[in-house]
Formats: sequence, C-alpha cells, structure tokens
Amino acid sequence: MATNIEIWNDLDQKVSNGQAGQIVVKGPQVMKGYWNRPEDTQEVMVNGYFKTGDIGKILENGSIKIVDRLKDMIIVSGFNVYPNEVEDVLTRHPNIIEAAVVAQPHIKTGECVCAFLQVDEAISEQEVINFCKETLTPYKVPKKVFFMDALPKSSVGKILRKDLRIPHLEQSV
Repeated sequence: MATNIEIWNDLDQKVSNGQAGQIVVKGPQVMKGYWNRPEDTQEVMVNGYFKTGDIGKILENGSIKIVDRLKDMIIVSGFNVYPNEVEDVLTRHPNIIEAAVVAQPHIKTGECVCAFLQVDEAISEQEVINFCKETLTPYKVPKKVFFMDALPKSSVGKILRKDLRIPHLEQSV
C-alpha cells in the first residue's frame, strides 16, 4: 500500500502543482483517528486523508515545500498572508536580528499583520514598514511593529507566535 500526499484547498479539493494549500496524507502509517474523539477525527480525516495543518505546495521536481502552518496564516480582507514570507523580508533588514509575524484583529480587514522584532540597532516603526513596502504587496505589510529585547521561544529555540498574539488589539488603520 502506497503513501499518497496531496495539496488541498479550503474546500478539500486537490489543487494543481505549484499552488499552495493544506498538505494531506493517506497511507498505512497514517492514524485512523483520535482515540475516543470522533468529532476531532472528523475535522482532520477526509476520505482516509489526514489534514496535517501544514501549508505547502508541490514543486515542479515533485518535492514538497512547506510554506507555513495553517493556524498561523493571516487573512487580510480575504487574502492569505503567510507569516514566514513576511518574516523572511523583515530579516533581510540589516538591523533586524529576528522577526515573528502574527495576526491581530482589525476592524476593517478582519485581521492585520503585526511584526514583533528583535533589533541590534534602533530603527523606527516607519522605517520597518517602508522597508517592507519595497518588496511586499500592501496587504502583507505590517500595520503595527513591536520591538522586543527577545522573542519568546520554546525549549528547542522555536519562536512561539502564540505568545505574541494580542486578541484585544484593534486598529482602524
């Protein structure tokens, strides 16, 4: 029995190679469901495929590129923003050591992009925003920038985006 890996859209339909979507996996090594949790199982299992929660795409050479985690994706006025993409741009700035991007509630757009940064030399919020505008489409540019001495991390050094979310922060930008 083979292992099948596909990329699905929000309607659980396979997308074309090169398009981003949720990575799903089906095979003998994939779990059949959560023990005594049928509702949770129904959410992640569709026709034997396990919805991993990872966003990825199948490249021309057949390899899979993981783009981000579904739970971390930011939706601004219906457009998907992958935090890793924005973080990659931010860390190209010579004064930014580390960056983490998260969604924050926004009155007009549903969510907005907020950046949390560790810098080695003082820079302004506007300088960061202008730097992002050079590369990113407008809805991907952070609307708010926070500077921190250090970003929260797990015991293995992974940035904890969940600790940066501020559910009550609303902006009228």
